[in-house]
Amino acid sequence: MEWQTLDSSPFLPPLYWRAVLKRKITSNHLPDKGLRCHIRVNPEDVAAYRKVCGFVDSSVLPGTYPHILAFGLQMQLLTDKQFPFPLLGLIHLSNRIRIHRPLGGVNNVMVGVYAHNLRPHAKGATFDIATTVEDALGLLWEADSRMLCRGAALAGETREDPLSTSGIISELARWKAPADIGRQYARVSGDYNPIHLSTLTAKLFGFPQAIAHGLWNTARTLAALHQHLPAANVEIEVEFKKPVRLPSEVVLLTSAAGSSGELLLKGADNIQHMLGKWRPIA
Repeated sequence: MEWQTLDSSPFLPPLYWRAVLKRKITSNHLPDKGLRCHIRVNPEDVAAYRKVCGFVDSSVLPGTYPHILAFGLQMQLLTDKQFPFPLLGLIHLSNRIRIHRPLGGVNNVMVGVYAHNLRPHAKGATFDIATTVEDALGLLWEADSRMLCRGAALAGETREDPLSTSGIISELARWKAPADIGRQYARVSGDYNPIHLSTLTAKLFGFPQAIAHGLWNTARTLAALHQHLPAANVEIEVEFKKPVRLPSEVVLLTSAAGSSGELLLKGADNIQHMLGKWRPIA
């Protein structure tokens, strides 16, 4: 794979304009290139993110925060002319995070992103956006975000291996997802996808009302699990089921604290919003 190293994280407004203009699938091949750049962690930005996502003050970065550092690179990758799928309309199916070492004292890192693992799906095609974060000692954190492009035609067998909870889980926490949480999260993440911002903009894309960002649900869940999970050598995998419509209240059920476990985020009428597992990195 060929890496392009940028001088700084990309400026977002032109990338949103590119995303709006591209509406067609142009091929069924992912580009064999990645983007990376050195990024400095801004403590004020981290503090604002903690507040929106429910994390307590700490010298350790939230486990989901590297996604924020990588967002500009991800946007540039996904809106590049060589990228085959339109960004608007992609569906975030699942997310897997690996925290290799504790995220304390992190201030200047090399962040990289690339797309891989293109596979056929019953509704189109899926691919993973891989994100890596390295410091002077090597790989610190990595993640794969699985995305679905509906309508993409890809030959081959469809393979799906959905997550399930099989252990004993009980209520750990519950919280409200307010009507404006999409706008709050957009301000700290840069992700201004219209389906999250208001009922009016969500309806333009076929949603009856705004829905919470999947990564806000993940972050808010990790914030509630902060004493449940190891600080490092942990893989956290979540699968998004039904979206959290705004406003609403959700309940987090989990297994006991430990090196591995399971979680379930539920809403009214037992709607399953998100399933997840954590375990030591293999």
